[in-house]
Amino acid sequence: MTTETLTIARLGSGGDGIAEAPGGPVYVPFTLPGETVAVARVKNIGTVMSMSVASPERVAPPCMHFGPDGKNGTCGGCTLQHASDALYHEFKRELVVHALKSKGLTPEVAPLVIARPGERRRVVFTARKTEKAVLLGFNQAGSHHIVSIDHCPISSDGIISRLDAIRRVAGAIATSSEPFRVTVLETLVGLDLAFEGIKKVGDKERRAVTACVLALPGIARVSTDGEILIEPQRPVLDFSGVRVSPPAGGFTQATKPAEDAMAELVLAALGKAKRVADLFAGSGTFALRIARQAKVHAVEGEEKAVKALDQAARNTQGLKPVTVEKRDLFRRPLMASELKVYDAVVFDPPRAGAEDQCKELARSGVKTIVAVSCNPVSLARDLSILTAAGYRIRQVTPIDQFLWSAHVEAVAVLDR
Repeated sequence: MTTETLTIARLGSGGDGIAEAPGGPVYVPFTLPGETVAVARVKNIGTVMSMSVASPERVAPPCMHFGPDGKNGTCGGCTLQHASDALYHEFKRELVVHALKSKGLTPEVAPLVIARPGERRRVVFTARKTEKAVLLGFNQAGSHHIVSIDHCPISSDGIISRLDAIRRVAGAIATSSEPFRVTVLETLVGLDLAFEGIKKVGDKERRAVTACVLALPGIARVSTDGEILIEPQRPVLDFSGVRVSPPAGGFTQATKPAEDAMAELVLAALGKAKRVADLFAGSGTFALRIARQAKVHAVEGEEKAVKALDQAARNTQGLKPVTVEKRDLFRRPLMASELKVYDAVVFDPPRAGAEDQCKELARSGVKTIVAVSCNPVSLARDLSILTAAGYRIRQVTPIDQFLWSAHVEAVAVLDR
């Protein structure tokens, strides 16, 4: 380990400050461009020891668990609470701009649709049962140490106000001192708790969880690795007037404002399209909204999500026809010949993107394509496939729903 003084040149894609040193770039967490810091350096990672020049864009973090002096350690959930809103918002937008430029794409990128504190309705905690209590929080960055929290400014009050209840359920289901994960989703009827990574949940734990939940108001469902243990009320989400019961542990957008913003962009882009394919449709985030104005064919690889979407469509009046198909689009993308019957296509894949599907879209001649992505790098690759085939990028809008992190969503609209 060596100690040296560095000047931060820029922010990296992960949110760390980057300084240029003779041996190559050095990554320094919790720093901002223009700052001069003394760091203890191990290889290409620097830990701030002192700061002689601070950026005018530096602000006080709103959370007691953030940064090197965080309570109980440095929570790894956020990376940029120390940056001003202006710097942070431009950083998020530039993640999309730079990814597109790396593929030779230079469309106009709109200002970031911002996220605000208290909007997160879905949070993934790490937990571990100890002799004294249940630790519930987030892993320290680069560590297995759990920073136990009692406060989190990104999360909804409906989650934070129930942390003690979540701990009680976690304590009832835990079978050892090994760490595990719990995804907490705030729904219209209560919290949906989905546990992962707990080995050998037996009758004893099932009885304990049942007794615990029945004594706690506001817990709608508890599941482990997709198996429902108890469901006092079926969890419900509202997709612009269509009520959906998502599968246990299934994917949902992390915040409702971001979901609504993405949906608004998707619907506007589709215009008067009469027949639309929604690929990687999940439980119907977009498909069920699109069905207000067009026929929809929704394709999704997860069977439980397909069933949730189908049931919601069947139970909602006033929708155009909705058909569903369970299909692994990574292994078996919709072929160009299948796509030609649609006026427009929407796709919202996981972080890996939709490379093979885009190759078929490029051959299809579909007039309008809307790409929704949580990964600017895979989005840029997918858009380059489509533009090479003659599509034009009409607009790109970055959307923030993971506040103070280095993750950003984007909606891109293309047409021929």
